[in-house]
Amino acid sequence: MRVNEVALLECTEAAHGSRLRRLEPGGLRALLPGLGLSALLALASMRLGSFGWLASHGISVLTAAIALGIIVGNTFYARVAASAGAGVTFSKQTLLRTGVVLYGLRLTLHDVAQVGAAGVLIDALVLTSTFTLAVTLGPRLFRLDREISMLIGAGSAICGAAAVMAAEPVVRAKADHVTIAVSTVVIFGTAAMFLYPALYRLMPHGLTIEGARAFGVYTGSTIHEVAQVFAAGRSVSQAVADTAVITKMVRVMMLAPFLMGLSAWIARGAAHRSGATRAHAPSIPWFAVAFVVVVMFNSLGLLSPRLLSAATTADTVLLAMAMAALGLTTQLAALRAAGPKPLLLGAVLFVWLIAGGGAINALVNAWLH
Repeated sequence: MRVNEVALLECTEAAHGSRLRRLEPGGLRALLPGLGLSALLALASMRLGSFGWLASHGISVLTAAIALGIIVGNTFYARVAASAGAGVTFSKQTLLRTGVVLYGLRLTLHDVAQVGAAGVLIDALVLTSTFTLAVTLGPRLFRLDREISMLIGAGSAICGAAAVMAAEPVVRAKADHVTIAVSTVVIFGTAAMFLYPALYRLMPHGLTIEGARAFGVYTGSTIHEVAQVFAAGRSVSQAVADTAVITKMVRVMMLAPFLMGLSAWIARGAAHRSGATRAHAPSIPWFAVAFVVVVMFNSLGLLSPRLLSAATTADTVLLAMAMAALGLTTQLAALRAAGPKPLLLGAVLFVWLIAGGGAINALVNAWLH
């Protein structure tokens, strides 16, 4: 699935509200060093992600990509930053948005039907309650920047690092804020991957969550990333893993309406702070709309399995390049300066996902059944 450079640049500039212009050959040449470096790190992360031990422990390609990016960014990247900077910025902006759009090829409307009304409602309630908790407690209790709180909330509520990256253009957060949020959700998502199988074994059968299907919905609706959901579910049984992944993908599908709602909320808040009598119409993220269109197109089943596999692989490369580029522009000193507050917020959300998410699952199941 090939997208020409002109269209990519035009979409990016439209998302930022700037004037459309074409990418000239000289401009493309300026992007090549940074694109090449981002691609090299992305391919290395994909290689690492294929190792059995890392894959079985839920270490995703995106996690490996940002880790490699941070290592390179804090060692020799400064020597090539002048020549690679333009391409690295292009990777973490334009390629990110394109990757979010193509992520829709992993989903279909059939996925929604499989989890039923209960699964969809559970996902929606977990998402909204977790994000609301983050934007309430982050600034007020932990004195965190509003942007970091929103990013940690998005990552915890939807799909980990991918949700943080998707929310970044809407929030317009600094690169360091994005990396802090990604690091936070990765830590607690990894912890959940090991904790949930233990919870299942310790939980008296039928006490709060009945059977493999119910526990699969619980797992998919409350663990951060898809890879972590699969690893945790598979540690219990294949039946749990199957239901958990489907539930998780429905939760991922909520990314688009979440981004649209977040954009409207931010626009309304900005109008209120400026003293405007009425809010301007929010800027709807183009890639969120395109994501929904791609999901609907994929639901038609028009792509062959081979082409679909190639497209999702290309999407993984794009997202890994974006994560690597983010890591390249992140300084460890900024992470140290953030202190323990982001981790404390992440810990509170982690406890909420386990306890509050479990309560939501139990209440919805009792109500609908």
